[in-house]
Amino acid sequence: MVVLAASIVGKSGKVLVSRQFVDMSRIRIEGLLAAFPKLVGTGKQHTYIETENVRYVYQPIEALYLLLVTNKQSNILEDLETLRMLSKLVPEYSYSLDEEGICKTAFELIFAFDEVISLGHKENVTVAQVKQYCEMESHEEKLHKLVLQSKINETKDVMKRKANEIDKSKIEKGRGDKGGFMSLQSMGSGRIENNFSDMSISGGGGGGFGSGSGFGLSTDIESFSTKSKGRPPSSATAPPKGFGMQLGKSQKTNQFLESLKAEGEVILEDVQPKASQSRSAAPPLTDPITLTVEEKLNVTLKRDGGVSNFDVQGTLGLQILNQEDGHIQVQIETGGNPGILFKTHPNMNKELFSNENILGLKDPNRPFPTGQSGDAGGVGLLKWRMQTTDESIVPLTINCWPSVSGNETYVSIEYEASSVFDLRNVVISVPLPALREAPNVRQVDGEWRYDSRNSILEWSVLLIDDSNRSGSMEFVVPPADSSVFFPISVQFSATNTFSDLKVLNVIPIKGGAPPKFAQRTQLITDNYQVV
Repeated sequence: MVVLAASIVGKSGKVLVSRQFVDMSRIRIEGLLAAFPKLVGTGKQHTYIETENVRYVYQPIEALYLLLVTNKQSNILEDLETLRMLSKLVPEYSYSLDEEGICKTAFELIFAFDEVISLGHKENVTVAQVKQYCEMESHEEKLHKLVLQSKINETKDVMKRKANEIDKSKIEKGRGDKGGFMSLQSMGSGRIENNFSDMSISGGGGGGFGSGSGFGLSTDIESFSTKSKGRPPSSATAPPKGFGMQLGKSQKTNQFLESLKAEGEVILEDVQPKASQSRSAAPPLTDPITLTVEEKLNVTLKRDGGVSNFDVQGTLGLQILNQEDGHIQVQIETGGNPGILFKTHPNMNKELFSNENILGLKDPNRPFPTGQSGDAGGVGLLKWRMQTTDESIVPLTINCWPSVSGNETYVSIEYEASSVFDLRNVVISVPLPALREAPNVRQVDGEWRYDSRNSILEWSVLLIDDSNRSGSMEFVVPPADSSVFFPISVQFSATNTFSDLKVLNVIPIKGGAPPKFAQRTQLITDNYQVV
């Protein structure tokens, strides 16, 4: 068998792609291809034509012909097998089988033809092998990129360590300049380690919590310096202006980043959020005492039904604005859920909580810390946890049904929400195969958005209440395996919690009128997936 040329020809006779495999003159190849449209007749049952010198073996592809020109001594069975292999490759590289689509991917098709036919003879390869060979991956190139990326990561780590050291020096110096602050060396044994939250309850030498001049709230230095960048330091612990260095403004650092960008590397610059952004995320405190009840959901649901993991972690935080309101006790009420295990802070009076559901310090002479802390939840007083495999208590279930029909995949997704919770700002993120265009959304209850960079379809519902406990969406994409659409990620928030914890009263220990207090309650998703 000897294949002289492989071509894609329009039915009008226009040659779109042509690859010559043997030593022949260009004029002869063009003459053979020009003669082909005149030889093709209508109504013929076979797909080959023999002339005096050559044989044309062809296959119609919509408005085009995939054509092999061979000598007459060639084995026609091998010719047909080669033609079938090429017909499988053409749709892999050209999504639109018309003249415009073929011309756009002409070079890729020629390279693929070269992998199938070598010097006129068919190679024993598969479609997957041809695609792998055409990608031309280089191990050396990958190694070079890994080395370069490791150098960039190492440089970023050095910059972060330097930034942490500067932050520490600023905090220590700022505390030393203010009379109400104490240096870390002077805290001594007066510091009470708080293993429950990021904040630590500390007491000065002699005065403890009850000291009039002592500051009742200090931030753990290590946890402060390693906070996530999305949470700026609060004004209460910010160092005075004019001290220390300004990190990130040096010319050498900018030149280094610019040189990396010039080499084609993508540099993600860390942007410190403004104070206005942080205030919009967490409303400022207006009441003298604020208690925050927060529960975080970690849920993994199975795509065919059932619960793989269901974990609720809750905290009760306290924030006090004025120092004179620090001598208090907090009376709470829980919903009586037997599956929830409560655990108080080590500095809390455990017997008082067990007998009367009152949260108070072991030493009643010490006040609670005052001032707005860097953590929006305040100082942790109580935490709880609940784990179960009962699917009936899941606040939101997702059902995804992909089905392939012809050259399209129809995907139907529906949600069902529990009547216990009203869910806000619900976003259901569905991964999609790589698409050239946005999916065809035929029906949706709510709004949708296509993230082309990450190939994710986001389905959002502003509020799910008794009026829309269930909803659905249907969209169409090209053929894809059903596993492509998983895992589905879900985000939402609610004002109800599983613990149903409520603050009944704030009791002043030293007498007087009970101070005003406010309670904030929210349920948020930390990791909610359908796999």
